[in-house]
Amino acid sequence: MENGLLVLGLIGSLFLCIYGYAYGSVAIENIRLKKKQQELEHIEKLNKEERLKRQKAREEKLLKLNKRSEEIRLELNRLEKVNLQRATKDQHKVELMKERIMSKKQKVS
Repeated sequence: MENGLLVLGLIGSLFLCIYGYAYGSVAIENIRLKKKQQELEHIEKLNKEERLKRQKAREEKLLKLNKRSEEIRLELNRLEKVNLQRATKDQHKVELMKERIMSKKQKVS
């Protein structure tokens, strides 16, 4: 009887070892898969952050470009007004000169 329990214990431990070996390889594979999944998620997160950073940089650049464009447009409008005023003044001077010439011609005639 003593030997029977010993044999039964050995057979039980043998089955436990076989079960542990089989389950251990599956458990290790699951751990590897989880680790790989975490690495992929981490890489994806970094890529997303990088895309957001680049998008933000593009938006800031576009904002600066639009602001500069608006400044240029306002400056061009201002210059057009100045040129128009100068042209008006020049036109007025030309008219005065014509009148003087006409008046001199009338005096001479």
